[in-house]
Amino acid sequence: MNMIAFESTRVATIKSSPSMAVSVAAKAMRAKGEHVVDLSLGEPDFDTPDHIVQAAIEAMRKGLTRYTAPDGLVELREAIVAKFKRENGLDYAMDEISIGNGAKQILFNAFLATLEPGDEVVVPAPYWVSYTDIVILHGGIPKIVPCGVEDAFKITAERLEAAITPKTRWFLFNSPSNPTGAIYTADELKALGAVLARHPHVAIMSDEIYEHIVCGDVPFTSFVVACPKLKDRTLIINGVSKAYAMTGWRLGYAAGPRELTRALNKLQSQSTTCPSSITQFAAAAALNGPQDFVTTAVAEYKARGELVARGFSAIPGLDVRAPEGAFYLFPKCAHYIGKTAPDGARISNDTELASYLLREGKVATVPGAAFGVEPYIRLSFATSRDNLAIAIERTADALAKLR
Repeated sequence: MNMIAFESTRVATIKSSPSMAVSVAAKAMRAKGEHVVDLSLGEPDFDTPDHIVQAAIEAMRKGLTRYTAPDGLVELREAIVAKFKRENGLDYAMDEISIGNGAKQILFNAFLATLEPGDEVVVPAPYWVSYTDIVILHGGIPKIVPCGVEDAFKITAERLEAAITPKTRWFLFNSPSNPTGAIYTADELKALGAVLARHPHVAIMSDEIYEHIVCGDVPFTSFVVACPKLKDRTLIINGVSKAYAMTGWRLGYAAGPRELTRALNKLQSQSTTCPSSITQFAAAAALNGPQDFVTTAVAEYKARGELVARGFSAIPGLDVRAPEGAFYLFPKCAHYIGKTAPDGARISNDTELASYLLREGKVATVPGAAFGVEPYIRLSFATSRDNLAIAIERTADALAKLR
């Protein structure tokens, strides 16, 4: 009897989102009545601002619920063009914009549009969990460059130069960083740009979705602002999920060379057709409307970042670098690898440590292995200060029990 394979060899090479898996496990524990502090998902805990919600309601009441063009509503593309001009000093034309169902779809479309089997994509690690799997899914080869806490979690010009080969198709990075909170300075970006200028076959993908969430003294600089001569081969990835607490609305956008955005929009016409029309009206309201919510939210993230940096730094054995942006802490936990839990289980790696913290401390974290480096754990501080204080205390108690 012939058995039907329902998963291709390509799909079999990737894994489900590790951060989502941890969150699901935490929710299952809560459903059983256990009090779990979930620091696993990078999702703002604020509600979407009311004026954005009202824009969506108004669109629905007006019957604006039909398909849009694959590249999105004119109103939203105009808002995105205006945003880049207003906030970044960058000039993009309407046909240099692509809109997707979340920034993840933009990444997916970009690699589907450009990668040939065997093409390499240079990715500094730690990296966002989906980067490498999306590359692999489209036949590419991630060229991972480890950049630990001792490197301030950032790739240097020298290491980028060493990673580039004739097969390199893209250099992909994000700043502010998920999972580390690191931000590249303008000078650091210029140094990377000088390397990339010597390799005209390499395109640049700059994921800037956390640009507004700056928690320290290092200001955000867009890659194209730092390296304007590389604009014609740079795709800037952004979206409304993080800054405007719109994760579930699913709206990402990108700006780049029109030959590339034309390919992205062609792909979209054959996949999801277009993003939700309702979400597009809401996103236009987010970009065009008052920005006081962003200012208030960022001030709160900054206070939370200071709280977790101070609290987790006080735990013996954790090597903590204060976040400069986004809403993540990424402590190194090598001190605890090889230790034994009270139930006799040995902690062999950061995945087992994260599992132990969930089991013993009722704190959900994501292991560094999911982000391409070990041994670390990622903590999202996109939750209340009360929850963060509880998480710090529980983590300290659980780690103190390891022998």
